[in-house]
Amino acid sequence: MLEKITPENILFLDIETVPEMENFENLSAKKQELFTQKTAYQRKEEITPKEFYERAGIWAEFGKIVCISVGFFSSYTKNRTFRTKSFYDKDEKILLQNFKNLLEEHFSGKNHVLCAHNGKEFDFPYIARRMIINQIKLPKKLNLFGKKPWEIPHLDTLELWKFGDYKHYTSLSLLTEILDIPSPKDDIDGSQVAQVYYQEKNIKRIVDYCEKDTIAVAQLLLRFKNDHLLTNDEIIVVK
Repeated sequence: MLEKITPENILFLDIETVPEMENFENLSAKKQELFTQKTAYQRKEEITPKEFYERAGIWAEFGKIVCISVGFFSSYTKNRTFRTKSFYDKDEKILLQNFKNLLEEHFSGKNHVLCAHNGKEFDFPYIARRMIINQIKLPKKLNLFGKKPWEIPHLDTLELWKFGDYKHYTSLSLLTEILDIPSPKDDIDGSQVAQVYYQEKNIKRIVDYCEKDTIAVAQLLLRFKNDHLLTNDEIIVVK
């Protein structure tokens, strides 16, 4: 399968999300009630919805995207070059619209595919849901209504690693460790993003982390193809 996909046609991506509001109390009374109902089975009895709210960013209904980082091979067979670019803004709608513009202008072709780790379960549906919430028309690469499974232009490195074992979950951190790929978790991890965003107000730190994850996803695919890993000289960060 991977041999049939041209590396230049793949857009690698990763997203970082946080709770919609900094504190549970900032939600409307109705949303507090709905969050309580939504998380009833995830929370232990002794943990209140307020205490659990720090995890709200994992649900598109109660979270928001603060960064989308993408990466792509501008050249692969000769003088290999991998470019990364990040979309971030205080206004999530602007962030999402800018990402949509990239998809429609550069990755809307029949052979273009999106690739993320656990993307089919998290990144792709999360982006699509947040676009609908922000009243943004879905781009073709995220509009899956009526499509057959083999028509969906998405690659998922977690799914590839499962090899049909659908009960199996392996984190990006674990895969990079066992496959000898430079770790993207050398500063923060996903559980700390909300704190860095709301308390430190350090979006650059989040962007750097998101870009490292995107590069790690590309490195995973190279490992699956038994190709050489990217070197620092081959990676270009586009501002």
